[in-house]
Parts: sequence; structure tokens; C-alpha cells
Amino acid sequence: MTGDYLAIGELGRRTGTKVETIRYYERIGLFAAPGRTAGNYRAYGPAHVNRLSFIRRSRDLGFSLDQIRALLDLADQRDRSCDAVDVIAREHLAEVDRKIADLRALRRELDSMIAQCRCGTVADCRIIEALSPQS
Repeated sequence: MTGDYLAIGELGRRTGTKVETIRYYERIGLFAAPGRTAGNYRAYGPAHVNRLSFIRRSRDLGFSLDQIRALLDLADQRDRSCDAVDVIAREHLAEVDRKIADLRALRRELDSMIAQCRCGTVADCRIIEALSPQS
């Protein structure tokens, strides 16, 4: 490769993204396929690095692919109000809060099960009993 272009493997290394994932993002239209070199290799530039980094960071924060697609569309409209971005982020935050509440309830239930354990035999284990279907 010559110039300022990167091969797909180097793009993956710079962004912490597997090559298969980059190809998947291209296939679903989340990430535009780059031009090709004379040898028919993908030739990624700085804009690709930036866009893929945006996608990776969004995924790390738990945004769905549909949410990321919407955020990318909005990011491409630089002079537009960011109200729509705020709505997406607030909806995602509410989803995170719901998951945290679910995890706290799960923790309480597991803590209760463990507290009932008498450390006897499996035949008398309260944890196994709690996990078994009721007859």
C-alpha cells in the first residue's frame, strides 16, 4: 500500500476491530466500502478510521446498530440541531437504567439463595432446590 491508505488489517489494528466485523459493517451499510487499489485491495483513509472509531466507541457504550446508524446519519448533518442525538442518548440511558435495575434484582435473588445455603449435602442444598422446577 502506498500513500495515506490503510489495508483492512491495519484499519482493524488501529481501531481494535476484527476484519470480519469491518466487512460486516460494510455489508450492512453502516460503514462505506472504500475504494480499491490497483491490486484490488481495499484502501481505507483517515475518514474510515474516524468513522470506524465512532462505531466502535458507540458499540462500547452499548448502542445498538440501529441507534449507531441513526447517530451516524445525524453526525453527517453538521448544521442540524442535536436534539435528535439527545433523544437517542436519553433512550439508551433509560435502557441502561432498566438493565441495572434488573441486575440489582438478580443480585438480591442470588444473594438470598446463597444466604440460605447450609453447606450440607447437595441433596439438601437450598440453591439447587431454588433452581429446580416446582412440582
